[in-house]
Amino acid sequence: MNGSSRVTLGWPALIVGALVLLGAGAGLGYFTIRPWSDNAGVQQPSASARPAAPGGSPPAAPVPPGGSAPDIVVTLTLEAARRAGIVLAAVTEGRADSRLRLPGVVEANAYKQVAVTPLVGGRVTRVLAELGQSVRAGQPLAEVFSPELAEAETRFVSARAELEAHERELERSEKLVAIGSASRQELERLHAEHTAKLTALESARSRLQLLGLSAAAISNLGPGNDVGAVATVPAPIAGVVTERAANPGLNVETATKLFTVVDLSTVWVVADAYEKDFARIHAGAPASITTKAFPALAPRGRVSYIDPHVNADTRTARIRVEVPNPRQELRLGMFADVSIAAGSEDTVAFVPRTAVQNVGTRTVVYLADAKQPGRFVEREVVLGVHAGNDVAVLSGVRPGDTIVTGGSFAVRAERDRLGLP
Repeated sequence: MNGSSRVTLGWPALIVGALVLLGAGAGLGYFTIRPWSDNAGVQQPSASARPAAPGGSPPAAPVPPGGSAPDIVVTLTLEAARRAGIVLAAVTEGRADSRLRLPGVVEANAYKQVAVTPLVGGRVTRVLAELGQSVRAGQPLAEVFSPELAEAETRFVSARAELEAHERELERSEKLVAIGSASRQELERLHAEHTAKLTALESARSRLQLLGLSAAAISNLGPGNDVGAVATVPAPIAGVVTERAANPGLNVETATKLFTVVDLSTVWVVADAYEKDFARIHAGAPASITTKAFPALAPRGRVSYIDPHVNADTRTARIRVEVPNPRQELRLGMFADVSIAAGSEDTVAFVPRTAVQNVGTRTVVYLADAKQPGRFVEREVVLGVHAGNDVAVLSGVRPGDTIVTGGSFAVRAERDRLGLP
């Protein structure tokens, strides 16, 4: 021996040692993570086994996909209900007032409103109608001195005289051709000239008719009569003069508006309808009109037009109701209330407006449990038209159900305090 000792280990001993070390590490890791594993292995209570929320209200069931939210139960103690002023009432039944009420303005019937312009250019010499005056069709409104008219009359008189002289010449030529003293070629030339002169006369006559002269006035034109240069501006329809721009001395053209005449026997009442009401309005729907000026007057008409364009700012479309106005009580620009019959007259459930609460995006009412005082069920509803202090309910409750009509906000506040979904 050399004073030092050497231990020699074989392969089996090394393998055994490695296994011992590996087992020790695994045991240490197990004891380190055991508390978390024990907690994770405990079964969590299901939703149905969870305790009720404070106040005794059980949690709500999950919302079914694509459906309305389920009922939620809210429980109040009798003392809390008394302090909240809870008032109960039964859901009533009635016929829904489906009339749509809109503010409107009286306007002229555009199909019976005419802008009066002269048929000739010239200078106004006389004005025969006043603003607001009732006129009949054909009644003279103004007189215009027109050199154009005088020239057209002169051309007509001249064309007629030339035609008469040519007809006499043609008659003589026909006699000469009959006895052989004139050629047939000359007669044919005269016939062609006669046709041209006759056409010129008819053209001059048409021109005078376009300038407003009557057939009798045209027939009276001749060498023995003075050629007039004054054109009359007649009323095209019977109505009321609502605008007057004509004054003596005014130079006018054929496009110059001198008057506006409106037939007020019927008027339009124009109102703006919101997008949400489009489905309830259709052309031909009966409507009635009321005004503050004449409360007892309620003329009836029908929706005659619905504008296909929606105003981008107000999201409304103009509708038009044509109503009779025989005594002209409805004046242009007057405010009016338009009541349109819209939708059906079915019997539906009605609840007071005070019973309705908004929870998020839902509209709900609270039904009272007759067997358990202080227990209320939150029910989602779909509302219809309003009728005074009540509102129609299209779905959610039925006539005879008992609901909270007073203090419903306190029930909703308790629901929010409990944190119910």
